[in-house]
Amino acid sequence: MTRAVPEPTYRRFVAGLGALSIRPFDLGTDVRTLHSWVTQPYARYWGLLDASVDDVHAEYRRIASTAHHRAFLGEHDGRPAFLTERYAPAYDAVGTVYDVAPGDVGMHVLVGPPVTPVAGFTAAVFETIMDSLFSDPLVDRVVVEPDVRNEKIQALNARMGFRKHSIVTLPDKRAWLSFCTRDQYADALRMNEAG
Repeated sequence: MTRAVPEPTYRRFVAGLGALSIRPFDLGTDVRTLHSWVTQPYARYWGLLDASVDDVHAEYRRIASTAHHRAFLGEHDGRPAFLTERYAPAYDAVGTVYDVAPGDVGMHVLVGPPVTPVAGFTAAVFETIMDSLFSDPLVDRVVVEPDVRNEKIQALNARMGFRKHSIVTLPDKRAWLSFCTRDQYADALRMNEAG
């Protein structure tokens, strides 16, 4: 008998792409998949290139033990495709480098390696995550802190409406502290649809 995984907390259908869904990360079923992603060179900014399966399990057990940080597995048509994390900046190192406002939520994203590359997939994943965050009426602004060397995610952040605030020093990196409000995200979507 296979082990049941948690039900999706957010689901979205993208024309020409299929169903994207987000569900709570399951330590019993998802660690090996995540380990296979975070130990690949493209995921170097995740900081787990040399991690063992046990290391990844310990890190996500630590995340699961907090009340202010949650991990979610994203699926594409029912197959694991991305990881996202939602966290409260006030309880994170990033909360020491700016004035946290009510309604702020931190976000991390890692897209798994594609079985078959699909044009626009990463942008659709990012929109799904942003839509899920802003579906919470208590969220006013999304906070990200990508490594200053990670130009790909900075470009994607800008495309989704994030505005760079400042370069900050965190325990594990120098990062571009960036913010995206509901209105900035809505404006970016309109611009992206207009071409």
